[in-house]
Amino acid sequence: MANTSSAKKAARQMIRRTEINKARRSRVKSEVRSVEEAIKSGDRAKAQAALAAAEPLLVRTAQKGVMHKKTASRKVSRLAQRVKAMSA
Repeated sequence: MANTSSAKKAARQMIRRTEINKARRSRVKSEVRSVEEAIKSGDRAKAQAALAAAEPLLVRTAQKGVMHKKTASRKVSRLAQRVKAMSA
């Protein structure tokens, strides 16, 4: 247990940040899932719209440090590749 006032404050901040990060991670997963479902359904317009919504969210999540920059980039790249392949 934290003894100093600064350690107590750090513990409070950590709890608050953990909740925010969980929400961010959950939202990213939901957006990525919506893109994958649109790809699976075969609706290219819907998949492109979902990707357009998911991409900035992934990048922002990486900027906030919730996920690694390269992980976000890889996810965006793979989703974009799959959406692009729908037209071919």
